Amino acid sequence: MSKIKLFGNTSAAHVAAREPRKPNRPRRHGRGRRALIAVSVVLAALAALYCLFAFSDIPFIAKWRTIYIQTAMDTMNHQWLATAFLPQSVIDEAMAARNGAMQEQTQHNSSDDWADRPDATPAPSGDNGTSENDGLSEDGFYELFWELDRGSMEDYLSEHPEALEDGWENLYINEAGLDDDGTSIRTAMGEQVLAIDVPNQILLVRVSGTGYRGVLAVAKDSSRLSVQNSAYLGDTGQTAGQIAEANGGVLAMTGSAFIDDGGVSNGGTLNGYAMSDGVGQGDHLGWSYKRIELREDNYFYIVDASSTVDPDTTDAVEFTPAIIVDGVRLNTWGWDSLNPRAVIGQSDKGEILMLVIEGRLLDSLGVSVDECGAILERHNCMQAMNLDGGTSAILWYDGEYVTRCSNTALPEGRTLPNAFVYKGGRSK
Repeated sequence: MSKIKLFGNTSAAHVAAREPRKPNRPRRHGRGRRALIAVSVVLAALAALYCLFAFSDIPFIAKWRTIYIQTAMDTMNHQWLATAFLPQSVIDEAMAARNGAMQEQTQHNSSDDWADRPDATPAPSGDNGTSENDGLSEDGFYELFWELDRGSMEDYLSEHPEALEDGWENLYINEAGLDDDGTSIRTAMGEQVLAIDVPNQILLVRVSGTGYRGVLAVAKDSSRLSVQNSAYLGDTGQTAGQIAEANGGVLAMTGSAFIDDGGVSNGGTLNGYAMSDGVGQGDHLGWSYKRIELREDNYFYIVDASSTVDPDTTDAVEFTPAIIVDGVRLNTWGWDSLNPRAVIGQSDKGEILMLVIEGRLLDSLGVSVDECGAILERHNCMQAMNLDGGTSAILWYDGEYVTRCSNTALPEGRTLPNAFVYKGGRSK
């Protein structure tokens, strides 16, 4: 019995050991072929989409292709986003639109008597407002800051009665800092108020829309405005805040463009002509650019950069394009790129309008020049010109920057050859 049992166990083991292996069956290639087909379909779809984007004449696609190309080509460091993916002929076609728009710009210049129209507000006296606010009444306040929604202003004052402790003439509200949330006050146009500075006659409001945000400063007394140079012009530039603080400024923004040899952001050398307090520097940019002149009557005038400077001009810079001339918003279809923007203008009341739009940021891509014109129209702008934008676009108020630079490594913005500076009239 034991032998039989042993034999049985042994035979089973040996049978298992001796059982021949089944030959490997060839792998099926069905899955590989399906994956290859799927990849091919995806690549074909991407190729079709690329051709559609790069070459289609469909208006919607052509518009956004132009925006994409102009946005890339308007930067110093990101032009490869267009040149690496699109044929040069397509890029040239998109940029040709700007050349045509530049030609059209030569036809639009401010009339010499625009400020003398029957409905014009008399020019400021030029005393820097040292006494004109004394004894300001409530009605006078709302006349001066005509943009405000009176209901929201009254609600704010009921919650913050301390703001009026020193009278309407000394009312000062400032929640415009980058870490501030702004006030609950609104303008009649629906904009959030960031600051109201009666002593210096300044209003700051938040402007925003789909894909962008920025700040508009309304400075009521144009006699306080001038172009001020970097202390080291011709060598190195200074930030807008540094230039303002050196010249008694309470508000400042981007001025002239500059020649940036080597891309080191040294704004010491002017690009174009500029005038500061009656003294001119630099060379004119030529017919394709515009010049904005602040004259002795404290009004802005926009002319071709190749023209002779008016003898009454006290301050000036050159750039392009003009956006609004004599109250007419121009066709700026050659500047459709979405970028940080800086614009200077003047309202029908003679108020200085300083607009800076943040760009190239996750929550603010930037805007076209035309969108800047739409914003300024809400404030009855009569003259407006685009300034050097990009990393140069910055707005400074009362000791701090109130807009973010597109380069987060430069919170104070680039160093500039000059800046538009609005001088303080009274201490708060």
